[in-house]
Amino acid sequence: MFGNCHHERSERREGHEHVERAILRAMARGFGRHGGGHDGPGGGGRFGRRGGGGRVFASGDLRLVLLALVAERPRHGYELIKDIEELFGGAYAPSPGSVYPSLTFLEEIGQVTAAASEGSKKLYTITEEGLAYLAENKNLVDAVRTRMGMVARSMAGQRAPEAIAHAMDTLRTALHLHSHGWDAEEAERVRKILEQAALDIEAGKKKD
Repeated sequence: MFGNCHHERSERREGHEHVERAILRAMARGFGRHGGGHDGPGGGGRFGRRGGGGRVFASGDLRLVLLALVAERPRHGYELIKDIEELFGGAYAPSPGSVYPSLTFLEEIGQVTAAASEGSKKLYTITEEGLAYLAENKNLVDAVRTRMGMVARSMAGQRAPEAIAHAMDTLRTALHLHSHGWDAEEAERVRKILEQAALDIEAGKKKD
């Protein structure tokens, strides 16, 4: 009796593992989204959290964007991250590991000041030196904003529509609430369905 129970649990566990691998492959091929990956302190920045790799900021661009935003009004670091994410329509957000070192650098070269605010949080304010730098590099600031807009539009075009997100939620629910048991045969059946769906999605729609 105990041996049979152990065998059934092993089969169910094996079934779950098969299905999980199939889901991951399907999501990697067809259902990925864009987003912010790791950014170096130099402000390069890459997006990968919701999609494929690609450069978001050229070297130094992130610092320039941060300086321009602080010039509009004093901001906390977390506000700057959120504001940049909004500029990208939610498709990308720089990591704290790139934003805070960039702010520290701007502070060190005298272009912003940081004052304690809300406990341990810092409020960043632009200095006269920072304003002068932005004025001298207005064309560069405009160019960076233009590139950001282009990247944001590109990311938005690659995001899956809401209907697809809802379909993925339905798929996850169906798998989670699967009531037929996960023996090896059933796991293989579902795996084939998911694999075929992934291949069909990857192939794209057929042209007439």
